Amino acid sequence: MATIQSLLNASALPDSPTPRLDAELLLAYALGKPRSYLHTWPERELEVEQLERFQTALARRQAGEPVAYILGQQGFWSLELEVAPHTLIPRPDTELLVETALALLPTTPAAVLDLGTGTGAIALALASERPVWQVTGVDRIPDAVALAERNRARLKLGNCAFALSHWFSALAGQRYQLIVSNPPYISADDRHLAEGDVRFEPSSALVAGPDGLDDIRLIIQQAPDYLEPGGWLLLEHGFDQAAAVRELLGARGFSAVESRRDLGGHERISLGRFHYE
Repeated sequence: MATIQSLLNASALPDSPTPRLDAELLLAYALGKPRSYLHTWPERELEVEQLERFQTALARRQAGEPVAYILGQQGFWSLELEVAPHTLIPRPDTELLVETALALLPTTPAAVLDLGTGTGAIALALASERPVWQVTGVDRIPDAVALAERNRARLKLGNCAFALSHWFSALAGQRYQLIVSNPPYISADDRHLAEGDVRFEPSSALVAGPDGLDDIRLIIQQAPDYLEPGGWLLLEHGFDQAAAVRELLGARGFSAVESRRDLGGHERISLGRFHYE
């Protein structure tokens, strides 16, 4: 019977940027144990059902399917979230959006909106860090709203709620001190859509017109109608879109417009504040 160590040594994931990590995550999943167990008991032999579960998961990964979809979960911020193929997998780059949002407002009661919430990652991270904030996450996909609600319920975050809305369509009359979004921002002809994990993610969560800015334009145009005076809009975008997003924010009347860089040095998010005349 195969041991933990022999399986890890034999697991071939040539197309993965992190082959050892992927294999360890899949084997821990098959065993129903944490990754630390693999190093504590490397000579442990797998039972037949465990071996079959690992081999099935490994085959899915070798076919290119993201590890997060195979495991059904992904870590984000300090949270462990359920994920599914109808939502985007939360990425470490998006934690910059959370960090910036937390720094924009004081730790006093505030209404915050997360547009295109997906798994609920951004909304739940903000709610977990600011219990006095009331955070609303919206998405146009019913399955995404249901998934985000399951994550909220499991995390027991009573200051967060999720609703069905295509951007602002169901939010008439609502006002917020802060609106955040990680919207689709990839152009329709981007070659990366046919590469790596992105192939398995929903195109509706990735693609936004010929230049990738269609949804960002809509959000920037409509956001002032839903912001309190002096409220902030904070957007994630592509690494090469910051200048265009700053221009859009300025043209709509936002002030204090700037972009922030991620750990890779790319301008990953842009923000602005809206004051009524």
